[in-house]
Parts: sequence; structure tokens; C-alpha cells
Amino acid sequence: MSAPSSPPSFRLYNTLTREVEPVEPIEDGHLKFYSCGPTVYNYAHIGNFRSFLTADLILRTAAEIGWEVSYVSNITDVGHLTQDDIMDPSGEDRMAAALEREGERFANIYDLARFYTEAFLEDWRALNLREPTVRPRATEHVTDQLKAVVKLVENGHAYATDRGVYFSVDSFEKYGKLSGNTQKEQLQATDRDTVDDPDKRDPRDFALWKIDPDHLMQWHSPWGWGFPGWHIECSVMGMTYLGDRFDLHAGGEDLIFPHHECEMAQNESLAGHEVCTHWVHTRFLQVEGEKMSKSAGNFYTVRDLIDPAPDADHVPAPIREQGGLDPLALRYALMRGQYRKPFNFKMETLRTAARHVRRYQEAAERIETAAADADGSRPNEALAEALTDSADRTLAAMCDDLNTPAATAAALEGLKAVEQADDLTGAADAATSWLDRANTLLGVVAHEHAPAERTGAEAVSSGDDAPDLSDAIDDLLDERAAARKEGAYERADAIRDTLEALGIEIMDSPDGTTWRRKSAL
Repeated sequence: MSAPSSPPSFRLYNTLTREVEPVEPIEDGHLKFYSCGPTVYNYAHIGNFRSFLTADLILRTAAEIGWEVSYVSNITDVGHLTQDDIMDPSGEDRMAAALEREGERFANIYDLARFYTEAFLEDWRALNLREPTVRPRATEHVTDQLKAVVKLVENGHAYATDRGVYFSVDSFEKYGKLSGNTQKEQLQATDRDTVDDPDKRDPRDFALWKIDPDHLMQWHSPWGWGFPGWHIECSVMGMTYLGDRFDLHAGGEDLIFPHHECEMAQNESLAGHEVCTHWVHTRFLQVEGEKMSKSAGNFYTVRDLIDPAPDADHVPAPIREQGGLDPLALRYALMRGQYRKPFNFKMETLRTAARHVRRYQEAAERIETAAADADGSRPNEALAEALTDSADRTLAAMCDDLNTPAATAAALEGLKAVEQADDLTGAADAATSWLDRANTLLGVVAHEHAPAERTGAEAVSSGDDAPDLSDAIDDLLDERAAARKEGAYERADAIRDTLEALGIEIMDSPDGTTWRRKSAL
């Protein structure tokens, strides 16, 4: 659906400048951006997906204001070591550690990577995230990475030892500008106790290529068999598909240092100039006021909440017992907090999100009916104006540094207008436009992907194969209505209690009583 004739400027916080700034594409009307994807060694958790959701909202907002978008999001399937909070991580490869942990489940490390890549993509689609223009995998670009390492050695930004090839931090004066880690002593302290190569010139120097005969994934290079460093992968994949000048780079705040700091150094040393002008980072997520961790029992993957195992005791019982949460409700809950502020994820937030999503879906059904009956109806200009205003303010809020709390509030005002209207036929076109624009921006009304086929157990848990009790429920509602008419309110309340115990929600209105099955929340 087309945006207003004069869309607002799209402004986002830039980690590099510490300011909220207009996003100004190098190529007029064409946004080119890269967002770091997952390392595929396990199921992605809701904190990971909060960051991926930020990139999705950038894509949706840019498209709504009429920009062409080239969006690249990678899959890291090699080279990400366990100690990634330092410049030159050491320790075991995350994927190798997962293979050892999971025993005989996978034949080899490539099978593990394929399995968790597909699981990630299933979760991605379930949360209604749009597909990137390109989704490259690190293992598909090892030759390109080697070419980049060779170039960095040739231009004096890197050097080789018997254990690998390292980027020389001293060769790049701007190192530390993105993260604020500018003091040499501070950067050295980060890595002082983890140097695994005595021939490194500086503890700050980080690996571009590592030589380790025990690593499970190996490629031949000018320096012998080895594997790429984590940071060089994203530099190469970003510039391969977006060129040596692109507009925006996104990721979680945990990537600012060292990953994005190292990326910036590599990019600019390869290109000879600034490559990316705008860096956007999503803040951490807490659960019920605490850091998410398995030991605290508050660590949730996406599938924990939308497709929980029957024995997943850490998942709240209402979600587990009813087979999981509507993924759109999880999406809605994750976007309730603005991306660059810490977000406290609560079960109450999920309950509210589930109710709102149901309301949008019911409004969509009502709007579809009104559109079919709209011919010859009397125009309702006041309602049409209110809905257009709601859609415009939703877009304005998203253009204002992805202000999702303000955007969802503006969209809800349109929803209330639809719900409160006695007759929508006179504003059917405006209502359809409002709903399309709200869904295009927020993605919480209808899935853009075909739903994944569910197993029989999931269908039973969600009620799909349960016996049809509609007639019995209608009979009880008739009995309740008669009891209320006679003043037998205790009997009417008892019938309500019986229905609620069966998972039926009753809704009384001036037009009569309706019912629906309760959601997991």
C-alpha cells in the first residue's frame, strides 16, 4: 500500500556518531544495509530475534516510504569461537562444541550446520520476518575471504605467523572509534591473558585466518590449511553483495566490540575509505527483570514459546499446555520496547500482545465483510479521516528512530475506531488501507509466509482435532441467557464458570453474546 505523498524523514540512532540522524542513502531512494545473522550451533533465542526484528522493521519502514532496499543478512557456519567478547577469540569453535555436546545426533559438523540453519529459517518465517535480498553463508565465501586476507597482507594491514594471519591494529588509526575503546592500554587489557600465539606483534591484533590442525572445518590457503576468522566473514559478505560503500549496518549491542569494530577496520583497510556510514544496534533483552540464562530458568528460544515440547518445564504452563503461542503475538511482544532501550520481557506483555493480535485479526475479518458490502453505502468521512491519521502517525513513529511503542499506540487508535464503528461500509476503503499499512509496517496482523505444516501432536494440543462442541456451547449460552432474563444470576454465573473451565471465553455486548476459544495466554 502506498505511503503518504510526503513521507517523513527516516531517522535512526547512529552508534558511530552517538546521535539520532537521518538515514541518507548514498544512492538516492535505494537503501543498502547489512545485518549480522546467527551462528548456527543451536536454536536462536528471543534476544537474538529481537535484533533480527530490528532489521526487519528497518526494511519495512524503508519500503513503506518508497525506497528500494537491498538487505543482506548472513549465516555464520564456521569460524566463530567461544570467547567472542575479546578481539582475537580463542577456545573451541561454537559449532564443534555443539557437535560434541549433541553426541551421535549428527554425522558431522556440516549436518549440524544444515539442521540449525533450517531451524533458524523456520523461526524467522514464523515470526513474520521478511526475507533478505541475499542470505549468504560464510562457508560459501571462503575463497573471497582468502582474497581479502591476501590483500590486507599486501597493503600492510596484516601479517602472517606460523599459527595464522593477523590484522595489525596499529595500522588502522580509527580503531576503537565505533565502540569508544580508544585507549591502547584498555584494548590490550581485554586480550592480555588470551594470546595464543607468541609471535603476534600486539595483543590487540585479531585473527583473519587461523591455523589449527584440530579444527573440524579446513580450507587450503597460502599459509596452509586453516579456517577464517569470524570478523573477516562479515566484511567480505557485506562488500560482496553491497559494494564498498553501503548505508547501514545492524546487529545486537554485543557485536559493537569486538566484531563490528574489527569489521570497520577490515572494511576501510580493504576499500581505502569509509564503507558504512550508519551503525544501528539493538539493546539487550531481560526476562522478568533478570538476565536471560538457563541457570535462572528464564532462557527461551523462539520455539520454546511457539512450539514447546510437552516436557519443557521451564516454559510457562499455559503456553506449554495449549501447544504454544501465536508467533505473531511473540513478534508483537518483542517490538513493544524500542530497539535501543533495554527491554524487560514479561509474561504479562505476552498476554497483552496475544489479545491485541486477536483484535487485529477480528478487525480484518470485519473489514473484509464491509468491503464486500460497500457498494452504494453512504461515505463516513470522519471515520476515514481518523483511520488515515492513524496510519500516518504509525509511519511517522517508525520513521522516528523505530519508535515502536508510539507506532503500536497509533495503530491501536485505528483499531479502536474500527471496533467502535457501528457500520464500516462507508469507510471500507480507508479501513482496508489502514489495515494494510499497519500490517506492512508492523507485521502483526497476518503472516506473509505460508504457515509451516504442524505435526499431529501440535494439532491436537491447539484444538484442531478436538471434538466439535459448538452446538453444546451454544445450548449452554442459550440456557445462560434465559437464566439472566429470569434474574437467576447465580445459575448464569455457574454456566459462565463451566464454559471458562472448558477454555471458552464469553463476550457480552448490546448485540448479544459471542464466544471463542481462549489463547494459550
